[in-house]
Amino acid sequence: MTSSSTGPNATIGDQRRLNLLSEIALPPYVLMPGDPDRVDVMASQWEDATVVALPRGYKAASGTYRGVRIGAISTSIGAPSLESIFTDLARLGVHSFIRVGTCGTLWADIEPGSLIVNDAAVRLDGTTNFYARAEFPAVASFEATLALSDAANALGHAYRVGTGCTAGSFLTGQGRPGYNDFLSPHSQTIVEEMANLGVLNFEMETASLLTFARIFRLRAGSVCSVIANRRTGVWGDNGGIEKACLTGAEALWRLATWDGARGGERPLVASDITPA
Repeated sequence: MTSSSTGPNATIGDQRRLNLLSEIALPPYVLMPGDPDRVDVMASQWEDATVVALPRGYKAASGTYRGVRIGAISTSIGAPSLESIFTDLARLGVHSFIRVGTCGTLWADIEPGSLIVNDAAVRLDGTTNFYARAEFPAVASFEATLALSDAANALGHAYRVGTGCTAGSFLTGQGRPGYNDFLSPHSQTIVEEMANLGVLNFEMETASLLTFARIFRLRAGSVCSVIANRRTGVWGDNGGIEKACLTGAEALWRLATWDGARGGERPLVASDITPA
């Protein structure tokens, strides 16, 4: 399946971006990093790839990984930016989304460079409150979580699976001081609150992607490389970004293979199950 042409119903985003995504025939299986430079890392791991710069600093790629057509597009920082990209991709026929991000862990025994697969996320992103009430869960597709876990295991990467927290702020929303060391009451308690609930990590997009995908009957998962340990104060990539990118590609390959075994590209989602 390739991207459809844009028309009156596909103009919610930047039309220049939509046109370029159509030109590179973005497939329905897509990785979503925040950082546009990460698209280049992804493309370098594929058998072939076309990379294009998009308006407003975004970047996209389409190519082949292990014989399967996959794509990637950067989302920049936070939920409002991801909302726009997600909506464009859904209108262009993308049905399987894997966020490939970076994060800070709340657990001292999780080393920088390891991976976290979030099967759910706390919705502190702000944006999804305009779509659903606060009680609506941000939950990954079971298939996407399985594909990511299986991929990380097959590649020999250290990883954990569990709940994350998506914040609409890089500083005070994640318990870090802002300008002039400003800390709100939220800032002073959020790290311990989330840790006591068993939350593994902070990042800024996962809950948004999972919520949008669940609402619109699409499929999404998330894998993040740990670049900071909020308990020990240790920072470092340690190869984690490349590991996360490759794990994401392997996960898309698995999803496409499973879809093919079912007889097509369309993913199995909850709406396919008819209540008795």
